[in-house]
Amino acid sequence: MPRPRKWRRVCYMPENTVFGPLDAHGPQNNTVSMTVEEYETIRLIDLEGMMQEECAQRMNVARTTVQRIYNDARRKIAESLVNGSVLRIGGGDYRLCDGDVQEFGCGRCNRRRFGAK
Repeated sequence: MPRPRKWRRVCYMPENTVFGPLDAHGPQNNTVSMTVEEYETIRLIDLEGMMQEECAQRMNVARTTVQRIYNDARRKIAESLVNGSVLRIGGGDYRLCDGDVQEFGCGRCNRRRFGAK
């Protein structure tokens, strides 16, 4: 019997869940599916500038798991961009934060970091 999957902690759901070419004509068979936890790793590492270790702590998983999720997410984004596929975000093994996220800022710029309490 396989080990049950560990729930990944996600604090922000995507506002938009479908991305694709504006000039899409014909059937949309070329669809790439990205999970919510893959979206969260892209958000934390690429947008928030976190290291993989910080991201792993935030999502409550191992660093190697974050690395795998991040690599899968980047491959899916590249596939969507290069092949003109529609990217859909949804599903996955995650649980939303219970409001235990605290905002930090440096005071000199508008950049904000979020951390667990």
